[in-house]
Amino acid sequence: MSALLTLLPVAAASLRRRRAAFAGSYLALTLGVTLVATTGVLLNDTMGDDSPLGAPSLHKVLTFAAGMAAFVAVFVVASTFAFAVAQRRQETALLRAVGATPRQVQLLVMGEALVIAVAAAVSGCLLALPAAPVLAAWLVARGAAPVGFTARPALAPLLVAAAIGLVVALIGAFAASLRAARVRPAEALGEAAADGRVMTPVRWACAVLQLGGLLTTVAFYLYSPLLPATPGGGGGGQVQDPQFATQWVMAIDLMAIVSLSLFAPLLVPGLVRLLTWPLRRTVSAAALLARQNALTSVRRTVSTATPAFLVIALTGTAVGSTAVFADAMTAQGRAATAARFVLRAGAAPLPADAVRQLTAAQPGLRATATTSVVISGLGADAAAFADRSEDSAASVPSAATVVDGDLATAFALPAVRGTAADLRGQSLAASTDQAAAHGWQLGDQVRLRLADETVLTLRLSLVYRTQLGLDEVLIAGDALAGHLSGTHPGAVYLSAAPAAPLAGAALTDAQHPGPDPGARYSWIATTTILGPALVYALLAIVNTMVMSAADRRRDFAVLRLAGTERRQVLGMVALEALLVVAAAAALGLLVTTLTQVGTTALVNRRILAGQATVALHLPWLPLAAAGLLCVLLALAASLLPSHLATAGARRGLS
Repeated sequence: MSALLTLLPVAAASLRRRRAAFAGSYLALTLGVTLVATTGVLLNDTMGDDSPLGAPSLHKVLTFAAGMAAFVAVFVVASTFAFAVAQRRQETALLRAVGATPRQVQLLVMGEALVIAVAAAVSGCLLALPAAPVLAAWLVARGAAPVGFTARPALAPLLVAAAIGLVVALIGAFAASLRAARVRPAEALGEAAADGRVMTPVRWACAVLQLGGLLTTVAFYLYSPLLPATPGGGGGGQVQDPQFATQWVMAIDLMAIVSLSLFAPLLVPGLVRLLTWPLRRTVSAAALLARQNALTSVRRTVSTATPAFLVIALTGTAVGSTAVFADAMTAQGRAATAARFVLRAGAAPLPADAVRQLTAAQPGLRATATTSVVISGLGADAAAFADRSEDSAASVPSAATVVDGDLATAFALPAVRGTAADLRGQSLAASTDQAAAHGWQLGDQVRLRLADETVLTLRLSLVYRTQLGLDEVLIAGDALAGHLSGTHPGAVYLSAAPAAPLAGAALTDAQHPGPDPGARYSWIATTTILGPALVYALLAIVNTMVMSAADRRRDFAVLRLAGTERRQVLGMVALEALLVVAAAAALGLLVTTLTQVGTTALVNRRILAGQATVALHLPWLPLAAAGLLCVLLALAASLLPSHLATAGARRGLS
């Protein structure tokens, strides 16, 4: 306690002198808590059957959004706190030189971080209360959430977000305080003069462990054996299920981003030297100073580049992976469609008797209608589904497609066991992953529950290879006769163009179908998961740049007293900002290229498996847009405070 009381005047003086650093740390943590709390509040209001039919699970989307929010918040907050502490190395060195003990230095840093973290946690939770309904309304407007879905304030997610903010702030501050406390009094002033070893033993250990975890995860996903079915009828084979591939790819992408960021202090100096190689022989003082500042202050360069790297890397990997899976869904859907034309609902829903109307008007026309329905209770044990109180993974609702007509007219599915002609009467078809997950064999009697609580027993007549854009259970239309009253087909597959098209329907050439309808939801899900995190990372660019520029008033004063013109100082700052973003862009492009090569190879080899192929395309336009936005924000956030600082730079040494 006495140590804390002794350091209170020092903490107060530091707060007054380093207002920008403390304000930057507070802002970064506040926005991080807001982001996590917003997605957490919405996640708290979702259940397993919360999505419109055909849309991805809202609960899963928000779970990933919350995870992405926490990921970016941890990244930015830890980096910002470490940067704020690193900015104070001179004060810390002087404290050590006049007798402050390592424990006192740590207590000072941790106490300041705790005060900031508590204030930011409260502010972030308060900001989440109006932010959550805005995100909910956005989801409803795009059909990714049911009408009426909104955010209801809940204490639990707010407390979790506040706890995450506190823990991240304290961990970030603790790691930096350890570095400061290790400075010996005799080395204090030398340690404050320039950056020492940035790749500390702890960072090396984290980097190696993270890289090992990444390689282990990739190997597990590629080579893991088929998991056995669980007693509840679910869970088996999900590692290999293409429907879960996007989740695995996202996790691997994030691990790759973390791995590369941990090695950034090793990579950034080399990138700066490469990017500034043409400037070595220049006579411009601004260019030479910008180069040397970036190389000397590696910790500052890495800290200010981190948010830009996040923006570019997340944009490249998320947009690129979504585009790969959207292309794969479209290509696989085209390959798996046997029909010549597809009729879908347009201005009005398709009539319930669309097949009858079309075939009556055009004898010889083969038509098959498909309708999406909700089922639950897939399994082989009738008791588990007749009793609603049974709580098992098998009772989770899922979507199925009812095929009214000849399956072979609509789809050319790669059959593993059975044939398309066998889907008739009281039967169903299942994907290979669905069959493996439940332990089904061809000819098994499968029980399922419909939305009207009817329990049916159907024979498994076909097992087909899992398709990205198709439900994993297909049910013969005869099996659901009398249970589809009031429903309308989602599509009608035709062997030829109809002689009398239905009013309001949209006719599509199956050989040139355009993007798969399911791809639209993929982009909505990606935007929901990535959008808030990217906005936060963009704000963090401004925050760290302002912190960096505000901390350099004394440097600017020295340059001005040495005769450097104001425009030269601002030119140096602008070049440094460009170098930071360029280094971040190079790292972002590297991780995007690596992940997209792997994702494309994975999709072609394991999911499409000869049925179709997709080419490697890097998302150049989104990458360029993200990089340009980072450049504009970095320039504005560094030049404006630097302009204000140089106005009184000659007084900065006093």
